[in-house]
Amino acid sequence: MVETLTLLPVYYMPQDLEPGILYYSAEFRVAGHLCPCGCGNKVITPIGPTDWSFSETNGQATLEPSLGNWQLPCRSHYWVRKARIVWAALWTDKQIKAGRKKEEKKRKAYFQQLERKPRKRKGLWGLVDWLFA
Repeated sequence: MVETLTLLPVYYMPQDLEPGILYYSAEFRVAGHLCPCGCGNKVITPIGPTDWSFSETNGQATLEPSLGNWQLPCRSHYWVRKARIVWAALWTDKQIKAGRKKEEKKRKAYFQQLERKPRKRKGLWGLVDWLFA
């Protein structure tokens, strides 16, 4: 079982991942590592406003919220906080379903909010909008 993940910034995610390494591509907004339970499965984490957040402090990575590998046979559930693996309680199928529903609601609200924002035009039309605002 892995207790910490060493941050390794990359451009492209390598095909073969090493245990105990958290690969992070800022360009493609994705993190990847092998499941810390030792099962050997890859865990790929999209980074973005409707997915996970990534932060780094003194070379130590944090991913939020927790990672629940419900689709893997191990069904591991943990946090990555300042490079440390913090194990969390396993979820029941009912909890997983409720969590996915909550995530979908959050994602839908985020994109609806984007649709409501007026888009600023560029170039000549942007100037016209600014002049007549």
